[in-house]
Amino acid sequence: MIGPGAGARVTVATRPVDFRKGPDARVALVGAEYGGDPYSGVIYVFRANGSS
Repeated sequence: MIGPGAGARVTVATRPVDFRKGPDARVALVGAEYGGDPYSGVIYVFRANGSS
């Protein structure tokens, strides 16, 4: 398995996300819910909810 580089920051979301909304919704979620910049190079990990 290939992992992120040694200096990479990884943020894991604790709440499930509805993947049916598409990638633009997750980009907005990073800024609105987590106060992050989705284009900063940080890796954001999401998990699907049961209905996706």
